[in-house]
Amino acid sequence: MSAAVALAPRATRREWIGLAVIALPCLLYAMDLTVLNLAVPKLSADLKPTSSQLLWIVDIYGFMVAGLLITMGTLGDRIGRRRLLLIGAAAFGVASVLAAFSNSAGMLIATRAVLGIAGATLAPSTLSLIRNMFADPAQRTFAIGVWITSYSVGGAIGPLLGGVLLEHFWWGSVFLMGVPVMVLLLLVGPVLLPEFRDPSAGRLDLASAAQSLAAVLAVIYGLKRIAQDGPDWLSALCIAAGIAIGVAFVRRQRKLADPLIDLRLFRAPGFGVSLATYTIGTFVAFGIFLFIGQYLQLVLGMGPLEAGLWTIPFAGGFILGSMLTPMIARRVYPARVVAAGLALAAVGFGVLTQVGGTHGVAVLVTGFVVYSLGLAPVFTLATDLIVGTAPPERAGAAAAISETGSELGGALGIAILGSIGTAVYRRVMADSVPAGVPPDAAELARSTLGGALAAAEPLPDPLGAALLDTAREAFAQSLDLVALTSVMILIVTAIVAAVRLRSAKPVNPVKEKS
Repeated sequence: MSAAVALAPRATRREWIGLAVIALPCLLYAMDLTVLNLAVPKLSADLKPTSSQLLWIVDIYGFMVAGLLITMGTLGDRIGRRRLLLIGAAAFGVASVLAAFSNSAGMLIATRAVLGIAGATLAPSTLSLIRNMFADPAQRTFAIGVWITSYSVGGAIGPLLGGVLLEHFWWGSVFLMGVPVMVLLLLVGPVLLPEFRDPSAGRLDLASAAQSLAAVLAVIYGLKRIAQDGPDWLSALCIAAGIAIGVAFVRRQRKLADPLIDLRLFRAPGFGVSLATYTIGTFVAFGIFLFIGQYLQLVLGMGPLEAGLWTIPFAGGFILGSMLTPMIARRVYPARVVAAGLALAAVGFGVLTQVGGTHGVAVLVTGFVVYSLGLAPVFTLATDLIVGTAPPERAGAAAAISETGSELGGALGIAILGSIGTAVYRRVMADSVPAGVPPDAAELARSTLGGALAAAEPLPDPLGAALLDTAREAFAQSLDLVALTSVMILIVTAIVAAVRLRSAKPVNPVKEKS
C-alpha cells in the first residue's frame, strides 16, 4: 500500500461529529421507506384513492429515488456535496409537510414524487462526504459502517414510531417525523460539514440525466409489475426499453468530454466486483424479506406491530455486523471477510429452509439474524471498496452508482425471487385445495396466501381451517425454495469475491507505518 495512503491524515473531532450529522438524513430516508405501509389503511379511508392511485402513492417515492441517484451524485460533484445535501434536506422537509396535509390522492402522489427527488440527494451526498472527510482507510471503513447502521436503525424504528403515531394521530403524522430531523440538519450542517466539489467538473449533461432517469425507471417499473402481477408483455417491454436506453446512455458517456458517469471507474481494481457483490447482497436480502413479513402475519397470524417487533433482531444483526466489520477488516483481507460474510449469510438462508413446523418463529428469527450478521460486512466493505477506489473528485458519482446498484438489486430480488415463490405456491395449491371448497374460493386461494385467507373466512370451520393449513404449508414450501435459491447464489458469489477481490489489502495503519 502506498505511503500516501499509509500517511493519510486522520479525522478530527469535527469529522466525527459531522458523521453523526450525516447519519440523520440516512436514518430518516430508511424510516420514510417503511412507515407509509402502516398508514395505507387510514389514508385510503380518508383520500379514497383508486387502486392505481394507491400503487403510485406507495411506489413513486422509490421510483424517483432510484431514477435520480446517478444524476444527483454527479450533480453533487459539480455544485458541492454539502450544498446538494442541504438543498435536498430543505426540499424534503417542505414536501413532508405538504404530504402530511394532502387533501387528495393526486396531491399525495405529487408530494411523494418530490420527496423521492429530494431523497435521491441524500445517499450519494452523505456517502461521498464520508469519502472526503475520512482519508484514513481504517477510519473510513468505520464511518461507512456507521452510515450503513443508520439505515438499519431507521428501518427498525420506522414501523415502531409510525405505529405509535398512527395510534394517536391522523395518517399524515408519519410524514411529519422527518421535519425536525431536516431542520436540525439545516441548522448544524453548514457549521459541521465541510464542502467538497470537483473544481474541474464541466456542465451537467441534461440529455444524459434524462436517459439515466428513463432507463432506471423503465427497468424498476417493469420489475415492480412482475413482482405484483407476474410476467406480462408490458413488463417485458418496459424492461427491454430500459435496457435499450441504458445502452444508449453508456454510448453517450463514451463520447462526452464531461460525462455524467466516468466509465473509467469500472476499470479500477475491485470496483466492478464490489458493485456486483453489493447488488447481489441486496437482491437476496430484499427478496427474502418480502416472504418473511408475509410469513409472520399471514402464516403465524401476527398483527403488523407484533410482526415489526419480531424483525428488530434483523436490524440488530446488521447493526452489530456493521460495527464489528472495521475491527475485522484491519487485520483480515477484504476478500476473505466478504467471502466469509457471504458464506455466513448462506448459512442463515439455509436455516430459513426449515421454517415449516412447530418452531417457526424461532427458526425464522435465527435465520434472518444469522444472514444479517453475514451481509453486514459485505455491504460495509463492498461500499468502502466502491467509493475508496474512486478518485475523491468522483466520489459522488461512485456513491450514486453504488446506491443505484442497491436499488436495482432490491427490485430484482423482489421481482425474481417473488415470482419463484409465487410459482411454487400456485403449483402446490393447484392440486391441494380441499374437496368441498367452492370453485370461486378455490381459485382465489390458489392465487396468493392473502387470497386464501380471504377465501377461508366465510367457509365453515373444518373446511376453512383445512384450506388455511394447506395454503400456509404451500407458502412455507415457497419460502423454503426461495431461501435455497439464495443459498446457491450466495455460495457462488462468495467464491467469485474470494478470487476477484484478493488484491485488496487489509487496512492496518500501525503495520503500514512501521
